[in-house]
Amino acid sequence: MLNFLARRLVQIVPTLFFVSVLIFSLQQLLPGDPALVMAGEERDPAVIEQIRRQYRLDQPVPVQYAYWIKGVLSGDFGESLRNKMPVRELIAQKLPVTLQLGSMAILIALLIGIPAGIVAAVKKGSAWDYGANLFALWGISTPNFWLGIMLIFLFSIELGWLPASGYVPLTENWRASLAVTIMPAFVLGNAIAAILMRHTRSAMLYVLGSDYVRTARAKGLLERTVILKHAMRNALTPVITLGALEFGTLLSGAVLTEQIFSIPGFGKLIVDAVFNRDYAVVQGVVLVTATVYITLNLVADIAYILVNPRLRG
Repeated sequence: MLNFLARRLVQIVPTLFFVSVLIFSLQQLLPGDPALVMAGEERDPAVIEQIRRQYRLDQPVPVQYAYWIKGVLSGDFGESLRNKMPVRELIAQKLPVTLQLGSMAILIALLIGIPAGIVAAVKKGSAWDYGANLFALWGISTPNFWLGIMLIFLFSIELGWLPASGYVPLTENWRASLAVTIMPAFVLGNAIAAILMRHTRSAMLYVLGSDYVRTARAKGLLERTVILKHAMRNALTPVITLGALEFGTLLSGAVLTEQIFSIPGFGKLIVDAVFNRDYAVVQGVVLVTATVYITLNLVADIAYILVNPRLRG
């Protein structure tokens, strides 16, 4: 296990380096000049020149990257061009919001998708199977923006059960926080639940046809024991990786949902930064998102080994 972790950590370092270079390089292709944006409407040439020197925009791109990555390694992601706040503080404010939303969404997806996939596989060809596949088709096909609007109309406007938008931190009022995030979390978790259901069903069907499952049934074990102890543990191995990757996708893919429900998370932060040409914020958010995504891959691999002892060698 330790050797595996060491190998993966060695692989992560060059990967993050390549990602940082890619992020900084693509940033240079965005239209617009940040110095002109910061100078305001008057755009005094002297002010513009001072801004270029202050933020090293007059330096070659490799030099700018060297200064930027040096700051990143020390925890300094630069300063927001729009509100003059350190990017590190903005990320510290917005990341917990999206992490809470993503955690709730993936929990909803796991609670719906995995049981539905197991039941669909065990009851193959039955009404349960057709119902689960119909749910999966609906979940994959339904646009998030449409589902979000419909949920707001039903539960906020018609029934008045839940707030339509906004955000309340968990530390401030956990009941209000859950009430305001349950709808966007369901919107995000709905499609993931459908994907998890299809993968769980396929994996379970494959495992249920294996020799060791037939042997377990031949020994006279209860069907519940065969399914939960022997079949499900091996069938969920590929689903673990999928779940981890989907959670990483939520961090960068919640943009539209956060806009609909006016949630001040990572998605809204990067959209505002792109529109305002706030390059330092865009670079910081994308780099943190990529780092979290890579870390989740490592966590998925570790969970793989813990679930399947045959991989520990």
